[in-house]
Amino acid sequence: MKTKTNLVRMILLLALLILPTSTVFAQGPGGDVLLFGQNYTLESGDTLDGSLAVVGGNAKIEEGATVNGDIVLVGGNLTIDGDVNGDVALIGGNLTISGSIAGDIVIVGGQALLTETAVVNGDIATIGGSMDKQTGAIVSGSITNNAPPVINVPDIPNVPNVPNIPNVPNTSDINVNVNPLWNAAGKLGQAVLVALVGMLLTLFLQPQLERAGDAMLRQPWMAGGLGLLAFIVLPVAIVIMTITLILIPIALIVALAIPLAWLFGMVALGQEVGERFTKAINQTWAPVLSTGFGTFLLMLVIGFLDMIPCVGWLPSFLVTLVALGGVGMTWFGTHSAPGTVNQPMEAPPAA
Repeated sequence: MKTKTNLVRMILLLALLILPTSTVFAQGPGGDVLLFGQNYTLESGDTLDGSLAVVGGNAKIEEGATVNGDIVLVGGNLTIDGDVNGDVALIGGNLTISGSIAGDIVIVGGQALLTETAVVNGDIATIGGSMDKQTGAIVSGSITNNAPPVINVPDIPNVPNVPNIPNVPNTSDINVNVNPLWNAAGKLGQAVLVALVGMLLTLFLQPQLERAGDAMLRQPWMAGGLGLLAFIVLPVAIVIMTITLILIPIALIVALAIPLAWLFGMVALGQEVGERFTKAINQTWAPVLSTGFGTFLLMLVIGFLDMIPCVGWLPSFLVTLVALGGVGMTWFGTHSAPGTVNQPMEAPPAA
């Protein structure tokens, strides 16, 4: 299906824009533009001859402005009042269209609004998102909500008849009983282990944990969108760097940074849980104790939710995305999240 192909092309486009880049940059109107944690506005009468990618920020194409390329936005708000001669991809954000789109639109985990003046000369596909189309909006292609992936299965050739197999004596069934108590014990042990690591991190990195946790709570959508981007792009980047052989050390560093970012993000969230728990019971605990208890409680709840069939993986997955995104937004708590004022880092209190 054409829409599925464009979705893959959009993701690859975003990966190609990000992989060669180690710092935030924005190129001029004569080429592609890539922004991290910044807002972008193409004013009326201006033309962008290239693609636009914004991660963790907002973008606006004013009426009378033209983009001759594709637009990709992750974890922010995208407003299009002008003309876009290309495709549009939205991951974890909000999209409002009052102008015209010459290509297709793909929405992953976001919301889109087509006003009465919107014109889309292509297909629209939503995956885990939603779209609202007002009266008067024109869509020349098809609209697919929560589109599943299309897999083409080749025809199976004719197989000659198989001769009858002689009777085989019945074998006794082997019953393997899995005790759910072992699973619960495993989740409990994991919660205790992560809580101990959290207490250790609090002794040395309390300000960084507070900064990362504050970013997750203040901007959960942006953090989740950035985490989803990392979930999609980083495996592709690791494979590409591994194939090149010379970049294998960098691929190993990136692969190691992912679980460390998850652990740091879970402890940061656990610190916020511990602080709110102590305030709820009108108690004042040492930061090490409140962080350890909050991390233990968070991991325990997520672990037991994972044991619920067909549903339990979703809360864990969403929390993981927010944790990864919050750590990425703050660079392991060393910087404030986009849109917030940098706070001076204070040394942790002496034990």
